[in-house]
Amino acid sequence: TISACEKGGQWQLALGLFVALQQTELLPDVISYNSAISACAKGRRWQLALGLFVGMQQMNLLPDIIGYNSTISACEKAGQWQQASGIRVGLLQNGRLSHVVSYSSTIS
Repeated sequence: TISACEKGGQWQLALGLFVALQQTELLPDVISYNSAISACAKGRRWQLALGLFVGMQQMNLLPDIIGYNSTISACEKAGQWQQASGIRVGLLQNGRLSHVVSYSSTIS
C-alpha cells in the first residue's frame, strides 16, 4: 500500500502506487493523498508533496490536518519557509484548527 511504502521510506514506490491508483476507476481519497504527501516529505521531495497537496484540492478533496502538516513539514525540511508559511495561512483561512506541529514546523 501507499502507506506501507511511506512508512518504509520508499517515496518513489509510494508515488508510483499513487499514480497507478489514479489510472484506475478508483479515485484517491484524502488518506491516499496524505500517505503520498508524507512519503514525499520523508524523501525530501517538497515540490512533489506540494503538488500533491494542490492536486488534492483540485480534486475537491479537503485536506485534513495530516495533509497540511505533512506538506508544511516537507517544505520546512527543504528550507522553503515561505511555502510552509503560506500553507499555514491557508490552514487558518480555511477555518481548520491549527496544530502544534503546524506551528513548530513553520517557525523552525
